[in-house]
Amino acid sequence: MHSRIPTQDSELRASLSIHVMSQPSSQKPLKVAVVGGGVCGLACAVALQRSGLSVDIFEAAAAFGEVGAGIGIGPNAVRVLKEIGVLEEVLKRTNPAELKPKGFRFFSGLEGHELVYEYPMSPDEESISMHRAAFLDALVGVVDPGSTHFRKRCIAISEAHDGDDDDTPASANPRRLIVHFADGSTHEADVVLGADGIQSTVRNYVLDGGEAGSRIAFGNTMAYRGLIPRAALEAAGFKTDVKDVPACFMGPSKHIIVVPIKNGELINVAAFAARYDVPIGSQGLATGTPWVEEVAREELQKEYDGWGPDVSTLLRCMPEKVSRWAVHVVHPPLESYAKGRVALLGDAAHGMLPHLGAGAGQGIEDAFVLARLLSHSSTTADDVEAYSDVRRPRAQSVWDASLHTGSNYDFHGQREYPLAALRKGLQDQWRSIWHYDLEKDIDYALQLLQ
Repeated sequence: MHSRIPTQDSELRASLSIHVMSQPSSQKPLKVAVVGGGVCGLACAVALQRSGLSVDIFEAAAAFGEVGAGIGIGPNAVRVLKEIGVLEEVLKRTNPAELKPKGFRFFSGLEGHELVYEYPMSPDEESISMHRAAFLDALVGVVDPGSTHFRKRCIAISEAHDGDDDDTPASANPRRLIVHFADGSTHEADVVLGADGIQSTVRNYVLDGGEAGSRIAFGNTMAYRGLIPRAALEAAGFKTDVKDVPACFMGPSKHIIVVPIKNGELINVAAFAARYDVPIGSQGLATGTPWVEEVAREELQKEYDGWGPDVSTLLRCMPEKVSRWAVHVVHPPLESYAKGRVALLGDAAHGMLPHLGAGAGQGIEDAFVLARLLSHSSTTADDVEAYSDVRRPRAQSVWDASLHTGSNYDFHGQREYPLAALRKGLQDQWRSIWHYDLEKDIDYALQLLQ
């Protein structure tokens, strides 16, 4: 494991801050395997391919696809998409006018729907709210189709050898890694990147053979998701203006996020119900309870019984069947996101509660840092752990902030909470997430390799 060293003076930092997306490498190109073809995996593959590296993507399903309705891309992730050259492709899949500062409004979910706080808009805080499938399609459109492999479910990773071990295929390069798939096939790579989600198999390798499931915990939160045409919502008597600005209705142990997508024609709804009487990880779901299932709208309405009129109208307009998600997180946090030449990114590394809308952005940041490091002329396959050294503190701080934010939205589990205290907790809650210097982290990682 590399140790952090103090930041050097500005001249050294400037000399190390090299944009390597197009930087040629004098080394033999690394062969990289990305396990998982979701948002983070494809973003990483695109960034690596545009850096000139050889990349293969392995997806367990028969085609690329994302579960879920909307995705929020904050200003920090927007900058990454622009840097790797895919922002225009993303905007083609939605209304280009979606790229704008949006702000956020917070209301009491109870009678009266008092406006608690309006998060200010800043010109340098452009974000995107869009359908998750459309965002994934944009990445699919720019990834090399010859590098994609479907129906490849990773079941294990092992180290290559010279042919003396009957359990692992022999390799011409004994320093390579072998990715094993459920269909019996294998693939060799210099570096393996696990973007295989919260139930990651690659994480099992990083945990030295320990059960990857031992770091998956129920987040004590249920999320009910659905889409509502805005016209239908307004016709039903919904008063709150959500055409252009996302909103949050807050209350005891629950909150609802409403985000306009498709130029405000659709409203993406995520209604959360949490418990605060037990710590995360102390209790799991009841045996046989699926993580995701369709449930009757009436179950959701019962959860919010007694809330204000706009909440009642909103939930009455939800589909007859809503998608209920048991939110799981990576907990306790991993000691490292890497082991040897294997690294984790996205939910596989730091699956978090969704209350800041920052999970996808953290995965995109992971992808960018990995691409910059692996494509740099001074790095080798053995330097992957430097990625963990700089990304783990950042991602864990966002994990912690997401937990705290959800608690704030939910009145910290209390029936009543002073609005002035809530307002104070909402101020600047996104600043450290949206205004973060990734270049500084990359510089740090390069210094660690000196």
